[in-house]
Amino acid sequence: MTMAAPTTVHDPSVRSAVTRLAKEFPDLGPRSIVLVVRTCREELRGSPDGAMPELVERLARQRLKIPTPR
Repeated sequence: MTMAAPTTVHDPSVRSAVTRLAKEFPDLGPRSIVLVVRTCREELRGSPDGAMPELVERLARQRLKIPTPR
């Protein structure tokens, strides 16, 4: 998975996904959630704008749920 560089553009699909996912995954911390959501948004570029909020949040949620190897 390629990690996206922080973007200066304030995308509403990113903001809304981060807000909801931060409540769902409070143990992960905001930095981790922001990085995952921004990476998902970058990977989904080219998708229809109207579908972007749902697509970004769904993909980010799947990635945040994947257990990390110990």
